[in-house]
Amino acid sequence: MKALAAFVTAIVTTLWATAGQAAPPAGPTTGSVSASNNTNEPANYVISVQWKDTKMGSTFVQVMTADGPFNLDALEHNTMKINGPDIPTTLKLSGDLAVLTPEKGRLKLYIGRTVPYMTGSTKGTSGNASSSYQQLSVGMDSSFIVTFGKPLVIQGDENGQISILVKRDEG
Repeated sequence: MKALAAFVTAIVTTLWATAGQAAPPAGPTTGSVSASNNTNEPANYVISVQWKDTKMGSTFVQVMTADGPFNLDALEHNTMKINGPDIPTTLKLSGDLAVLTPEKGRLKLYIGRTVPYMTGSTKGTSGNASSSYQQLSVGMDSSFIVTFGKPLVIQGDENGQISILVKRDEG
């Protein structure tokens, strides 16, 4: 019993004596590491997607996110006409950003939109035509290694191209 009491007293005395000592400095003591070179430093990233279309010109969307998942669902300014009424189209941008190094990251990206298409039309007794339509979801789902601050063309054909730019927000 006396041995147990002496053991507990020794542990408490050691803990009490070391509690007053200063902790050793964390990390290297020579040189300095800037926030932009430290991958452990939390940061926001701006993801920009740009479409260059031969018919509609250039369009873009951008989101700000930290590393990890992101999701954007939005109405587009462009509408489609089906027998008169304007039918809205939507844009979807979702994915996941993983920072690999201070200069590079892995971007898993889905970019798509809904496109309305006519499924039928009828003519009422008064002669007015009405149409029924559905929305078709179209898009691209892929993963890319991106260099922060450098644009990357991810799709291109005779109708245009899609490029992405991921950059670290320094603000």
